[in-house]
Amino acid sequence: MSAAPEAKLVLITGAAKRVGAMIARTLHQGGANVLLHYRAAAAEATLLAAELNAARPGSAGCLQADLRDTGALPGLVEAAIARFGRLDALVNNASSFFPTPIGSIDEAAWDDLIGSNFKGPLFLSQAAAPHLRVRCGAIVNITDIHAEWPLKNYPLYCAAKAGLLGLTRALALELAPEIRVNAVAPGPIAWPENDAFDAGARAEIISRTLLARIGEPADIARTVRFLLFDAPFVTGQVINVDGGRSTRL
Repeated sequence: MSAAPEAKLVLITGAAKRVGAMIARTLHQGGANVLLHYRAAAAEATLLAAELNAARPGSAGCLQADLRDTGALPGLVEAAIARFGRLDALVNNASSFFPTPIGSIDEAAWDDLIGSNFKGPLFLSQAAAPHLRVRCGAIVNITDIHAEWPLKNYPLYCAAKAGLLGLTRALALELAPEIRVNAVAPGPIAWPENDAFDAGARAEIISRTLLARIGEPADIARTVRFLLFDAPFVTGQVINVDGGRSTRL
């Protein structure tokens, strides 16, 4: 009788809540062990890890870091290797999102939006690459349809996500053939936790989405799972998970 295959280890940034938490649950249900990165949501990350470990003991852990602090990012990878002895995949999900109309942009907004959406994924991917190469692993970046079709009043966020989209394709070239690198670009997936979109704005977004509704975090999570586990001949690609909204932008 052959031994069961060893579980893959996936590091997911911003994994404590919302889309990140659903990605973690979905990959875990698919048999992966997961490391849940968080910046400030320690309570949520701890509860999620406990939930996953209750389902399969020793299969989940938490790691804290500020992705804007590039000096701390190799430590995330080292902690993953120390705990599980391997790293098979990285999901760059963590993201800041807030408006920056022209005239309001300052260094703090630059550091936050560029740091979380572009600089952090770049330096974390660089730190992870030697270990992923050994495992013939994969990276999935969570971009945004507004990386290609900008959203008014969000120029800095859109530019950061555009950078991440370009980085996805560049890393696919740089890290081939051992490491696959792809992106998932959400459209309207749940609503932000703040009041950035009022009832009128939400209705307008839904009216211009072909499926006439918003999506769920599970829609993103299933696509990430596909790219990591079921797409061995796919790299350098972006999948828009947007209910068709990008056809009307």
